[in-house]
Amino acid sequence: MLKIDHIFGGYDNNIIVSDVSFTVGRGEFIGILGPNGSGKTTLLKLISGVLPAASGEIFINEKQLASYKPAELAKILAVLPQSTESSFSFSVKETVSFGRYPYQKGLFKQWSDADEQAVKDALDYTNLMQYQDKDVLSLSGGERQRVFLAQALAQKPEIFLLDEPTNHLDLSHQKVLMDLLKQRTKQKQLTVVSIFHDLNLASLYCDRLILMDNGKIVSIGSPWEVLTEDRVQEVYHTDVRRQPHPNMPRPQLAIMPNNEQEDETEMITSQTLSIKPKHIVFQSPFPLKTISSSVVNSGIGWFSTFVNRHVSIDYHCENSTLEMKQYLHEEGFRVSDTVGMMTAIPLKHCVIKEYSDGTVSLFSVVTAGIGGAVDVSKSYLFPRAFQPGTINIMIFVNGHLSEEAFLQGVVTATEAKAKALSDLRVKDALSDTTATGTATDSILLAATQKGTYIQYAGPITDLGKGIGKCVYEAVSEAIQAVGKE
Repeated sequence: MLKIDHIFGGYDNNIIVSDVSFTVGRGEFIGILGPNGSGKTTLLKLISGVLPAASGEIFINEKQLASYKPAELAKILAVLPQSTESSFSFSVKETVSFGRYPYQKGLFKQWSDADEQAVKDALDYTNLMQYQDKDVLSLSGGERQRVFLAQALAQKPEIFLLDEPTNHLDLSHQKVLMDLLKQRTKQKQLTVVSIFHDLNLASLYCDRLILMDNGKIVSIGSPWEVLTEDRVQEVYHTDVRRQPHPNMPRPQLAIMPNNEQEDETEMITSQTLSIKPKHIVFQSPFPLKTISSSVVNSGIGWFSTFVNRHVSIDYHCENSTLEMKQYLHEEGFRVSDTVGMMTAIPLKHCVIKEYSDGTVSLFSVVTAGIGGAVDVSKSYLFPRAFQPGTINIMIFVNGHLSEEAFLQGVVTATEAKAKALSDLRVKDALSDTTATGTATDSILLAATQKGTYIQYAGPITDLGKGIGKCVYEAVSEAIQAVGKE
């Protein structure tokens, strides 16, 4: 569809784009990335034919770009520039109608039914029909950008070139515009080449990315291939961390600010832990990176308040998350900053264990009961009803944990819990085999992300040893304490 073959180009005798080659297929959305001055806009001008190439060739449908007549090219290729301001007072429909100019023939150009239908389709597609009689200058920036998108779509192009189409748009208008472009690419097999400054937006919508620096292609491929931490840091000279989007298989980049002002020696201790009849609360002086299976704010996040709430043995609620949020709010906790668990175990039986070996320090907070104990390897054999007896484990670590350490720490804690149940000979009542937990167990691992960097948390690592010891002893003691009542 579009082939760029060893293109060189620039302004006057100044070559800005050097030896660039790539192809774009029909129905493909490709994004061009790079810092200011890397040659992105110059490359787009070369592809559009606005700027003649110093050397190299550009082919559209296997035909040289230079061999197309302007009107012929305008039927195939549309351009949405970075700035699309209008100085004249035209209605929305009139502005969109300008996109049909390449199809007007003869000295006395006539408006055809095909022209009218193309404009109507473009207005419909961009949800602008209700604005068709309004003055373009009266619209918001996001609405105006959609008007010029509709104008380009009215051309019925096969190739769409865009220079930062979401520039100056707010979040909602960015999404609307990009969704429209992506849908059009799929529905009409439109070929899109677009420049982006927002790397995360490009990652979400583009099939492939081109990363440029100093007029050359540094990398071309899928978002996962191009947006690596090392490569982005090398090109943009900015420290970033890559992570997956929560709902899409696309990478997202987080900028890492300079943390020189932060106190890396700050630590947490169990001294700020409060145990009351209604709930246990640990309040950290600063947010902790947390992974949990809690009732409120489960998953991965940053929180400074951690609550384990006591509920009655017959507690039942259709929406326990909502009810727990209401409870936290009524108790004066800021829900957005709080991880909340529930247990039917009396909180006086809570067990706290601390560990420090000079390398790592941590403490665990455990409430445990064995009502409804389950052997996970046999649970599929029997229908079960939920029974109170939750084992809630909270672990707080001083240290900077890697992603591996967070996951390994949860595994190590789970193994320690299972070992405690085994040694106490806790049985699954239905299978009469050794229990591995209860039906509603919950776990939390939080770290300061300050001080010593900790790569691993398996059973034989320094951190793993501490987690294993604390959790094993705390679970054992908590179960025995409840059993003595």
